[in-house]
Amino acid sequence: MPIWKAIILGVIQGAAEFLPISSSGHLVIVKEVLGVDLGNGGVFFDVMLHLGTLLAIFVAFWKDIKRLIIETLHIIGDIFANFATWVRRCFGKEYSYRKVIRSSYRKFVVLLIVSTIPTGVIGVALSDIIKMANTIVLVPGICLLITSVFLVIADVADEGTKRPKEASYLNAGAVGIAQGIATMPGISRSGTTITACILCGFEKKFAVKYSFIMSIPAVLGAVVLELKDFGSLHLSGGDIRACVIATVIAAIVGYLSICFMMRLVRGKKYKYFAIYCAIVGCIAIGAYFV
Repeated sequence: MPIWKAIILGVIQGAAEFLPISSSGHLVIVKEVLGVDLGNGGVFFDVMLHLGTLLAIFVAFWKDIKRLIIETLHIIGDIFANFATWVRRCFGKEYSYRKVIRSSYRKFVVLLIVSTIPTGVIGVALSDIIKMANTIVLVPGICLLITSVFLVIADVADEGTKRPKEASYLNAGAVGIAQGIATMPGISRSGTTITACILCGFEKKFAVKYSFIMSIPAVLGAVVLELKDFGSLHLSGGDIRACVIATVIAAIVGYLSICFMMRLVRGKKYKYFAIYCAIVGCIAIGAYFV
């Protein structure tokens, strides 16, 4: 693949992953326009682009992510401590159990775990359909129209006040289902999950943060699954070099997109993205039939 095509795809991934316009849908359409075909290495290339935007999330939210990692380790420690307490109590000794979920960040950790479960189940169930959909421009065109509807809903919905302490595990499950559905190309992951968060009553700034951070387990899982098959892929040295460059570009542009979205979240401006998605979706559908 020529380097200039890799740069274009990296820019598109970095911008569209966090702006609510669907990176996967745009990648399918632009690859068709540019004539990019990596064969069985196409999925690996897409996953590496997502790894680039994952790096952007780590840079933008490192303080939160670091705290979440620390609290996850503390939660595991408390679970083992409570198990030891249970064993002691079985022998008639009086010991008190530790309260495991005792802070906002610990609740945040559990909410993310709950969200990840339905996402993983749906992602595995739809894996074959997703691979097929990535080869047909019609599918992302239709899904972009669906994204447009979601964004209109996000714009007209009232802002909630829920942060980790107030959010329920049922809310987290619903957002996880939304993220699972958004694995279809053309359905914006950020747009869909932010809409789901807002409908669940989340405070908007927290909704955006939750949407971005909750993508980490899903993307890491996809990267691990693809890396195990790396040895069987038939990629040239030029393709690997283009993949690395595209990943770096996606990370840089992705970080800038996150900064933009965090400033944008306060205003009701999703309708502009809704209009854009509707236009691109109609063009993609028209191009398919023409």
